[in-house]
Amino acid sequence: MSITEYTEPILTPLESITTTEARLASTIAVLVMAILSGFVIAPALVRRFVTFAGDRLEESDVGSVLEVVDGLSDIPFPMRAVIRSLQATVLLATGLVLLIIWGYGSLAVLVLSVLTTAVPVALRVVLTVSLLAGAVIGTRYLEQQLDDWLANANYVTAHQEGVVFRVLQVTIFIAVGLAALSLWQINLGGLLVGAGFLGIVMGMAAQQTLGSLIAGFVLMFSRPFEIGDWVQVGDHEGLVVDITITNTRIRSFDGEIIVLPNDKVSSATVVNRTKRNRLRLRLEVGVDYETDLEHAEAVAREALEGIDDVSPAPKPQVIPTSFDDSAITLECRFWIEQPNVHKKWTTIQAAVHALKASFDREEIDIPYPQRTVGTRAEGGFRIPDAEDGDTELAYSDRE
Repeated sequence: MSITEYTEPILTPLESITTTEARLASTIAVLVMAILSGFVIAPALVRRFVTFAGDRLEESDVGSVLEVVDGLSDIPFPMRAVIRSLQATVLLATGLVLLIIWGYGSLAVLVLSVLTTAVPVALRVVLTVSLLAGAVIGTRYLEQQLDDWLANANYVTAHQEGVVFRVLQVTIFIAVGLAALSLWQINLGGLLVGAGFLGIVMGMAAQQTLGSLIAGFVLMFSRPFEIGDWVQVGDHEGLVVDITITNTRIRSFDGEIIVLPNDKVSSATVVNRTKRNRLRLRLEVGVDYETDLEHAEAVAREALEGIDDVSPAPKPQVIPTSFDDSAITLECRFWIEQPNVHKKWTTIQAAVHALKASFDREEIDIPYPQRTVGTRAEGGFRIPDAEDGDTELAYSDRE
């Protein structure tokens, strides 16, 4: 059936009005009815509905974004949009009726036919925009809820929360995109097949990026380090400043920002120096061969225990480790709490000063490398006498 057949029952009575007086009276009546229905009855009905619904629904966070404009100060923005839509519909219908009354029925039919063609398209556009706006609002609401849910969850890091949010965000947008495409009657089957081939091509062209993405998820669940940790990844050492899906950023102690792909991080040896909130330091010092080792060990332990940043438990240890060319090496082992680079080097500096002062006080020599120079003679070596310059002949047993 054509649009004319649908409008024939309405056109016939209105076109029968031919006199000017009747047309003026009909116009006034139509305008009064339009004003009453569009600007009095419709707002009243919407207000009553809002009041009825408000008494039965609890107030939610969504209410904080509601707007109040014009005389509809007690009506939230969605209801205001409904009222404006009703008023626009009433005005459009009034205009079409007035065209018919004043003898422009063919023009009214043309306008109505155009509207019947354009309205479905307009509705699709409105629904598509609404879906996209709903996706944006929904993801923001989801982000806020995730922050609230995981605010006191120590088992979830900021990196993990960010990854979960991004995955949910992409899922929501994909679902909304498919729904929007279905509104426009696009063949999703062919689109999915094309997307599959495109995915294969992109996967082959971006293997490293995909590997970094997968490694990002592995790091999220394995949690070898967190932002702010002092780590060494392969040959790179510094503080972790950012962790993303594809890479990890480390600030070196020279102030450089090092960007490491996550696949390189997951395949490298990672040393986390802040994971246990304490770190053991080692410092070697040499003592003369004539030194009483037990006394030197006791003096070194006492010196280390007097340093503020050295942890009292476990206690510092001083262990002889080797016979070197000019000294016996003592290895000093001690712990620091809440380790960082600054504390490490200031503690080592304090340990060097304390050991040097204690050894000087106890007259324990810290020898430096020495070498005795001699001359070869027949049947032995002539070694210079350090005191009077005379030489002493040392014979070796030779056949």
